[in-house]
Amino acid sequence: MFEIATHLVLLLACAAFIAGFVDAIAGGGGLISVPALLLAGASPIEALATNKLQGSFGAGTAVLAYARAGHVKPLDQLGMAAVAAVAGALGALVAHFMPAEVLRIIMPVILVAVALFFAFKPGLTDLDRVERIKPAVFTFTAVPMIAAYDGFFGPGTGSFLMLAFVMLAGFGVLKATAHTKMLNFASNIGSLAVFAWSGATWWGVGFAMAAGQIAGAALGAKLAMRIGARLIKPLLVVTSTAMALRLLWQAFG
Repeated sequence: MFEIATHLVLLLACAAFIAGFVDAIAGGGGLISVPALLLAGASPIEALATNKLQGSFGAGTAVLAYARAGHVKPLDQLGMAAVAAVAGALGALVAHFMPAEVLRIIMPVILVAVALFFAFKPGLTDLDRVERIKPAVFTFTAVPMIAAYDGFFGPGTGSFLMLAFVMLAGFGVLKATAHTKMLNFASNIGSLAVFAWSGATWWGVGFAMAAGQIAGAALGAKLAMRIGARLIKPLLVVTSTAMALRLLWQAFG
């Protein structure tokens, strides 16, 4: 039934619960789930593929939670989601043929910059801000670049989408969080389709982890909507910094 021992699957489901909780609020769940899969014996491609499977359930749960509360209208994001799915699939294709060493060096720098921005930028609240680019431009620039990165590598995707929605689309922090999840879900599905075709996915483990993801994402979205920017901002700073440190350790440790 499972590709690994049952006790390891239970531990991975617990890790997925924490990952889903964190990801629903600030992104960065892959920081928890991918290393956990690697420690359980998955190869890098197996870890990425299985992470996309279980992460899709967490992102989908968060989308439904935010949609029910009226913070996002998924139907209005279908165009962006389609672009994200295609870009995520293309990124996953590249992941099979290109080493990620360069990204492992560049991404910590970017993640630290994201953390510093959200830590020290004044006036970041749940109120909408000035829109700097039109939705169509956002859809065909920021969305495919970040979604392709998600399919190729992954860590920090939620943080990058959040920053794009706040800085470019002018969204408040909670609204940006809600809209991020639909695109994250779409890029996960697009990249999962490629990984599934390659045969790298641990399906039994992935579905077990999905149960943890669903529970964690539901709780995380509920807390994010209740507390808003006062919870999202500090958690985003912490997860971005932690991801940067983790990637630096992988690159140079």
